Amino acid sequence: MAQGKLYIGRKVRELRVSKNATQAQLADRLGISISYLNQIENNQRPLSATVLLALAEEFKLTLADLAEGEDNRLMSALSEAISDPFFSLYAVSPQQLKLVSKNAPGIAHALIAVHQAYRHNSEQLASIEANIGISSGLVEKTPYEEVRDYFHFVDNYVNDLDLFAENLATELQIGAQDTHVALSTFLQERCMVRIERTSDTDVMRQFDMETRTLTLNSYLPSATRDFQIALQIAQLHAGAMIDEIAAAGGFRTAEAVEICRIGLHNYFAGALVMPYRKFLEIAQEVRHDLDLLSARFGASLEQVCHRLSTLQRPGEKGTPIYFARIDRAGNITKRHSAVKLQFARFGAACPLWNAHRAFESSKGIIRQLAETPDGVRYLCIATHVAKGARGFLSARQDYVLALGCEISYADKFVYADGLDLKNHSAFEPIGISCRICERPNCASRAVPPIKSQLVIQHNMRGLLPYGIRDTGHK
Repeated sequence: MAQGKLYIGRKVRELRVSKNATQAQLADRLGISISYLNQIENNQRPLSATVLLALAEEFKLTLADLAEGEDNRLMSALSEAISDPFFSLYAVSPQQLKLVSKNAPGIAHALIAVHQAYRHNSEQLASIEANIGISSGLVEKTPYEEVRDYFHFVDNYVNDLDLFAENLATELQIGAQDTHVALSTFLQERCMVRIERTSDTDVMRQFDMETRTLTLNSYLPSATRDFQIALQIAQLHAGAMIDEIAAAGGFRTAEAVEICRIGLHNYFAGALVMPYRKFLEIAQEVRHDLDLLSARFGASLEQVCHRLSTLQRPGEKGTPIYFARIDRAGNITKRHSAVKLQFARFGAACPLWNAHRAFESSKGIIRQLAETPDGVRYLCIATHVAKGARGFLSARQDYVLALGCEISYADKFVYADGLDLKNHSAFEPIGISCRICERPNCASRAVPPIKSQLVIQHNMRGLLPYGIRDTGHK
């Protein structure tokens, strides 16, 4: 198949601006005319191979970093929004979605926000009978959702914060000495904080600014204990940087800013305990064996999975994966995807996904070869974890951690060993969500796909009580 022409004007412009360079300065460095660079940045002309190589050299990036295709996260969210029946009169092609996502991301984000407001309004109207006009605030994106989308669209990677944490990890020799000793010593000697223990099972961590005392639960697992110490270091040592990043996030409410600060504190803690380059090196060495990574860095399986999802440093990216945390009700409480598979923003996940089976499995990590309706194949792994069990009477939270990659990267994972990756019949059909899945004959379908018309046949019954007619709008 012939390669499509490469139009990445927005990315070229962002790279130039990041270096505070004018078009004339960058054109001179690339050895092209200013008019040619202007046309490239406005997607009026594609990049030639020569210019692509020159850009890679100028900005110290890999060709994959520059030549990667559509922004899957933004295009997936936009595609789901536009597939709502509300827009049924408008036939939008994948090419048009791609064009908007790449060249007018602001418009794409605005449309997604409008659709999200519409969805919230619809859901509220369905549940409130007597108070339809209760508040215009019902249609707004919640602060939590706003922060979730912020991390989603920065690719779950915060460069300045990650580098700051990595530099501190190098100073503390994280990985070369006991992590708990290194973190505790830094907190006590550099941050002037005393560490105490409590047997109160309702308290995981508490910091008293006046007495400079950090109180930790005595029954915390070592990985959780060290993470909480690292989080306290984030608040005190990286607080100023975190406040600046959160303030620049463009959030609409003070509550969203505070939620973002929490997320950034946790991000720094993970990056400190599992410093980027060392973690990436070991992950590749052990072929992403979660148990070995957990043991090597003294981290929990969830912390390891989450860190793997943040390996998005330009020029030093890790293997692209998806990561999700799912509770027993099917709620996805954490999510990120650096692959084409993107989680649905509304509705439940596909019931055929192996993540749902992990709750009942006694095998530890379970594996699945899966194929989505677009023909992309994945290696999917999932494992059940329990959190918060501090004594017989304490509450316990059960989750499944789901992780996976496109099949072309499967050899980088130990979990692919022994699987027949070349056998088409070994791949189970899965979708993203029933409401946007195109498979017509899935016995596990919960609701009809919103982009198709139903065919009702009173004298015949198949797997479903209705047939599905493709409307032709893909």
